[in-house]
Amino acid sequence: MADKKIKFSDNVPGSYYVDVKCIACHLCVQIAPNNFKMKNGYAYVYKQPENEEEKNSCEDAVMICPVEAIGNDG
Repeated sequence: MADKKIKFSDNVPGSYYVDVKCIACHLCVQIAPNNFKMKNGYAYVYKQPENEEEKNSCEDAVMICPVEAIGNDG
């Protein structure tokens, strides 16, 4: 489970975030490209979901992350 205490500072404020356990597998960027980007070997949330489709994509990313580095505090 992701830990907001160790999330990357690049994440925009909001309920979704990526923490330091990220292994840069790119799955979240492939699943939710409107919300996740890669930077310096890790993913981060650059835009919080603004509609149901984006929210569903973010939830899919949370579920598929192999190291549980994506959190949702919403």
